[in-house]
Order: sequence, then structure tokens, then C-alpha cells
Amino acid sequence: MEEEVFEAREELKRIEHIVFVSLKYTRTTDVLRNGLLRFVSFYDILVNGYLLHAEEKGLIEKIPKSPALAVKQLMKLYPDDAKLQQYLGLYFFVKGLLKKPYDKINEYRRHVGMLFHLSEENGDEYNRTVAINIDSLEATEWYLNNFFSFSLKFLDLAKEEDY
Repeated sequence: MEEEVFEAREELKRIEHIVFVSLKYTRTTDVLRNGLLRFVSFYDILVNGYLLHAEEKGLIEKIPKSPALAVKQLMKLYPDDAKLQQYLGLYFFVKGLLKKPYDKINEYRRHVGMLFHLSEENGDEYNRTVAINIDSLEATEWYLNNFFSFSLKFLDLAKEEDY
């Protein structure tokens, strides 16, 4: 379990590098997409750590191979923890975005972005779009750091100097 948490921290460092270094110099949607893929990878690793912790405690018998099923199992395992449910909700949102086509906006400029059109597939009467840009990626990176800190406390891996 500790190995997964350590690997998740390393993945978080890679995300930080993408957000604070790579995007500042390249400003392409490919780098934005790579950042989103790293977010999903971070969640996959950390959720595996959660499930290994639950397996050690005897709360579950086996861990699903599919990352999405693993997240769903974790959500079912702790349905009363609203904060954990909120953190895990972002996983499905980002994973769903990655499956959708997107428009490139302002490529090679400061406000580079990916524009996702959500309403076309489910037939909503409202036009819903989501724009992923440098600023939203920075906010999501901050959110992932909070999730990582929350996870350290949740899994009893935090040291007193971490508080």
C-alpha cells in the first residue's frame, strides 16, 4: 500500500511538471491532454493503494482489475465519506472528458485550451461545454494535492510534520 502512495506522489510530481513547466513553454492541447491522462493515472494508482489498505483490513476480498471498477468499489466501500466521494467524482468527470472529441482553441498561446461539447451526445436541450486550459489545469493540480494530503491522513500514513 505504501508503495502505491509513493508512486502516486511521483505521478503528482509529473503532473506538477506538466502544469508549471511544460505548458509554460509549449502551450499545446497535446500537453493539456497529457496532463489529464496523468490525472487519471494518479487516481488509478492512489485508488489501488486505498483498496490494498481495505484488503489488509479485511473489508474486501479482491481488487478489481479495471480502474473504473476499482473506483466504484471504493465509492461503495465508503459511501458516508462525502469528501472522498467528491474527490472520486472528479475521476469519472475527467475520464469521461478524455473519451470525447474536442476543439483546440488558442493553440500556442497563453490561453490554449480544449473545448468539449457535452450536450450533443445525451440530447440535452442546453448547450454545455467544458473548457480545459492552463488555469483549470493548475486548479485541478491544487485539488489533487489536497486529495493526496487527505489520502495520507485517511490511510494513516501522514507524519506529524505533514499536518
